[in-house]
Amino acid sequence: MSRSRLSITEVARIGLDSLANRRLRAALSALGIAIGAASLVSVLGLSESSRSDLRDQLAALGTNLLNINAGTGFGVGDASLPGTATTTVDRLPTVEASSAVYAMDVGVYRNDLVPTNLTGGIRVYATDTQLLETLNGSIAHGSFLTAASLEYPVAVIGAVAAERLGIRDLDTPVRVWLDNRWVHVAGVLDPFGLAADLDRAVFIGHLGAESKYDAALEPSTIYVRVDPRFLDETRALLPPTIDPENPEEVEISRPSDLLEAQALAENAFTVLFLGLGAVALLVGGIGIANVMVMGVMERRLEIGLRRAIGATRAHIRQQFLTEALALATAGGIGGILLGVGITHFYSVSQGWRTIIPPVAVVGGIAAALFIGALAGVYPAIRAARMSPTEAMRTD
Repeated sequence: MSRSRLSITEVARIGLDSLANRRLRAALSALGIAIGAASLVSVLGLSESSRSDLRDQLAALGTNLLNINAGTGFGVGDASLPGTATTTVDRLPTVEASSAVYAMDVGVYRNDLVPTNLTGGIRVYATDTQLLETLNGSIAHGSFLTAASLEYPVAVIGAVAAERLGIRDLDTPVRVWLDNRWVHVAGVLDPFGLAADLDRAVFIGHLGAESKYDAALEPSTIYVRVDPRFLDETRALLPPTIDPENPEEVEISRPSDLLEAQALAENAFTVLFLGLGAVALLVGGIGIANVMVMGVMERRLEIGLRRAIGATRAHIRQQFLTEALALATAGGIGGILLGVGITHFYSVSQGWRTIIPPVAVVGGIAAALFIGALAGVYPAIRAARMSPTEAMRTD
C-alpha cells in the first residue's frame, strides 16, 4: 500500500476551506493580530515622520544659533550683560550675524481704554534690524523694522502677541497703545522656531526706545549665528569676550539642543509604544491559539475521518498550522494597511511627510507570522495526536 501524499497546494486549499466555513470566528481571530501589527507600523511610521520633520526644522532653522544671557547660577546675584556686549560679540571672526533684545518695563494694549493690569502676558522689547535675519524669522504681514524706522514709534508684533491683541492682518492701518503713546504697527511676525518666547512680544527700534521711552539699553538676550565649523570653540570664547572679569556670569545656550532633547524623549516613548504593540500581537496570538484549540475539539469527527482514509499525523499538523498562518497573514496584512492609513492621516494633519520605514512593513508581517506559527503549534500537535478511533468516538 502506497503512503498517502498531500501537496502544499492541497494543504493550503484544505486549510483555507476550513477557515471559509468559519468566517466570523476567523475574522475575529485575525483582528487581534491586525491591531498588534497596526500598532507596530503606526508607531514606527509616526516616529520616523516626526523625526523627519524635526530634521527639516533643524535644517531650516540651523543648529548654529547661540543664545547669550546673564548667568542665573548660585552666587551670581543680579547679573546683567554689559552694555558693550553686542559690540564685542561682533568682533569674533566666527560670528556670522548677531542681534540683541532689550526688555522694557512698559505695557502694550489694543487701545487706551484697556486697564493697565491686563497685559495679556505680552512683553515689550527694543531691538535692531538684524533680529529677523539672525533668527531666520519671517514676516506674516507688513514689514520688519528698518534703519529708517528705528528712531520712530513703530512696532512689530510677535505671532502670539498679535492673536492676544486681536490683530489678524494689516490691510487697514493698525495702532497699539504703548506706554501712553499710540504706536503704528508695521508688521506681524510668523512664529520663531528657536525663540518661542519672542512670539509673545512686541518690538520697537532700540534707538526710539532710548530717545522716546528713556529705556536703558542693557541686553536681555543676544542671539548669535556662528560658523558651524567652529561652534564649540566660539561657545567657549564668548563668555570671556563679553565679560573678561566675570565670564562665569555669562550663560551660553543652544536652542536647537531643546529640539534634540525632545527627539530623545520621543524615542523613549516609541520604545514604550512598540512594547505595547508587541503585547497586542501576543494577545492576538493567544486569541488564535484559543480558536484553534476549540476548533480541534469541534472538528474531532473531521480529523478522525481524514485519518481513517489515509491522512497522516503530518498532514493534520500541516492543515492546522496552515490555518493559523493564514489567520496571522490576513491579520498582518490588514494591520499593516491600517497602520499605514493611521500614519498617513496623522502625518497630514500635522503637516509632516508620511514616511513608512521598510522595517515596519517587514517587521509587522514577520512578527504576525511568528506569533501565528507559535499560536498554531500546540493545536496542530494536539490534533495530530488523535487516533482515528478516538477522534470518531461520539460519547
